Amino acid sequence: MNRAHRRHSTRWPQRGVYAIEFAFVFLIFFSLLYGILSYGMLLTFRMGLQNAAEDGARAALRYKPTPPERAAIAIQVATQRSQWMPSVVRPLEVTALCSVAGAAAGPCSTATCTSSVAWDQRCQIIVTVKAKRMELLLPPILSFALPSQIAGQASMLLGDPP
Repeated sequence: MNRAHRRHSTRWPQRGVYAIEFAFVFLIFFSLLYGILSYGMLLTFRMGLQNAAEDGARAALRYKPTPPERAAIAIQVATQRSQWMPSVVRPLEVTALCSVAGAAAGPCSTATCTSSVAWDQRCQIIVTVKAKRMELLLPPILSFALPSQIAGQASMLLGDPP
């Protein structure tokens, strides 16, 4: 009986080791999984905004003859393409700026949107789609490490009006 008691008492200090090891391994794997999910969601939303901005910039190339009309159609298309975003982050901030490319930046007119001017002085349109309040959309555990705003931006040189 003394021998059985001794065998049982040597195992006693090892009983909680498995629970402690499980706790450490679980924390590591949970943190890794949480990081992958959060980054994946953020990357998905960011790429969606980028695609909406690119579609808006492409729309400005083919529809309207004047730069303000091109900017208006770019905003309309970019807004339409970003309607899939959850309502928590809407309304999105969609802007389209028509300016002269290069060092001589300034507002563009129909005269600067022709192919007769140099490449660095041609009109360009810059479409930006921003989503704010991302902290309400992403999981809240490590919200300090995630951005509160993401944006997609695209620019195109404008050619001759159609």
